[in-house]
Amino acid sequence: MTKTKVDYADDRHLYSGLIRLHILHHAAEEAIFGLGMAEELGRHGYRISPGTLYPLLHSLEKKGYLRSSEQRNGKSLRKVYRATPLGRKALAAAKIKLRELFGELIEGR
Repeated sequence: MTKTKVDYADDRHLYSGLIRLHILHHAAEEAIFGLGMAEELGRHGYRISPGTLYPLLHSLEKKGYLRSSEQRNGKSLRKVYRATPLGRKALAAAKIKLRELFGELIEGR
């Protein structure tokens, strides 16, 4: 059976790497937190549940790409993430690969 309509839920596995790179990109620019990152991803058409996002953040931290700390937000503490030097290096390498892919997919090179 051929799909005629793009179903993002069915194709979610194709976007998981893009979501990780999106997170890493923002964490390299400034401190991020779960809810804020979910909203940012939502603005780009990615609907990601907390049950998916938080394990993703934890795995990026475990791999050494992100570092977390607790930040006071009013009366509560918020866990924030920043890119590590390893995360920044990985992001720079990924940008090169993305440019190559973009050239093939979009520009036909």
